[in-house]
Amino acid sequence: MDFLKRTWAEIDLSAFRNNMEAVKSRLSGDTRIMAVLKADAYGHGDRTLMQEAVKAGVTDFAVSNPEEGLALRKAGAEGVILLLGPTPWEWAKTIAEYHLTQTIPSLSYSKGLSQKAKEAGVTVRCHLKLDTGMGRIGFLPEGFSDAFSLFTLPCLEITGAFSHLSSADDLSEEGEAYTRKQIRLFYSFLDQAKKRGILLSESHLLNSAGILSFPCEGLRFARAGIILYGLPVETKPENALALSPVMRLCSMVTMVKTVPAGSSIGYGRSYVTKAPSVIATVPVGYADGYPRGLGNRGEVLLCGKRAPIVGNVCMDQLMVDVTHIPGVTEGTPVTLVGKDGNEEITFLELANLLGTIHYELCCGVGKRVPRVYVRDQKIVWVSDYYENE
Repeated sequence: MDFLKRTWAEIDLSAFRNNMEAVKSRLSGDTRIMAVLKADAYGHGDRTLMQEAVKAGVTDFAVSNPEEGLALRKAGAEGVILLLGPTPWEWAKTIAEYHLTQTIPSLSYSKGLSQKAKEAGVTVRCHLKLDTGMGRIGFLPEGFSDAFSLFTLPCLEITGAFSHLSSADDLSEEGEAYTRKQIRLFYSFLDQAKKRGILLSESHLLNSAGILSFPCEGLRFARAGIILYGLPVETKPENALALSPVMRLCSMVTMVKTVPAGSSIGYGRSYVTKAPSVIATVPVGYADGYPRGLGNRGEVLLCGKRAPIVGNVCMDQLMVDVTHIPGVTEGTPVTLVGKDGNEEITFLELANLLGTIHYELCCGVGKRVPRVYVRDQKIVWVSDYYENE
């Protein structure tokens, strides 16, 4: 198959659809999913997953910046597309023309955006960002009253408010108390707005961990991110959802050789064989988003068995010891992340080895790695970065 050039990411659209349905079952009342598709849908392919989401009845999305928003709109998205971070004021006209929704994190930002929108003769739809405890962007609780002055600014249409739960995956008593405090602060703002006659009909608070552990009533959206991709979120067993990983990362063996004891493998001679060994080379490296830190620590799957990575991961290749796996030849499939027989390697396993989070690893899968989209185990299409240039 043409996509078997070196390394590829298999994206399971059936798993993505099933995850969306599972998340829907957890939402209360009229709350609906706002699918977070920033960072190219966490490395899975934003436009393809947007179109799959629309087929499942999910029409509203959150992205990081206007370029991501424009890509979705041009690909056919018709609902709300929220820009989660501040955008330079000069984008006001484009944001309005493409019906994007801009986050408003401060009074000074809103004044600048209002002025640029007025100069361009447009009205920009906005959501207020409240900092209830994340400490990133947004109005602090002591400044909530300042936020109400924004409603007098020209050329801004404020349709919602939102905040972000920083610790909804912290199951300790202290962590849970902190999250509940954030929730109380958010609803307090909505109550203050209602008393002023301000209707914020597009408000939202819950992220993936919040959806699982902290159901909230009366909100338009819940921002589902990592759980849509089937990556685990810390929650109590009774709150867990049946989710399936959407991405598998695969490659193939390009060379097999037997080397004697005392052979150095890879840059810096960080690994030396203790006995005669069969070494297989796999064409994936840190330029593909497979971290260098997995050298001499990580494992891959071949023929349903684990094989250790030996030596440092190179920019484009890595080496594994397959002495214990008979029959490995050039072209033997390699599973870097995913299942092979009874064995499975997850992004979470790799993240734990590296002292990071699984979000980072799936987001980091490089653009030169083709995405192979499958549904019911059949290939739908292949998105190749170079062919699309």
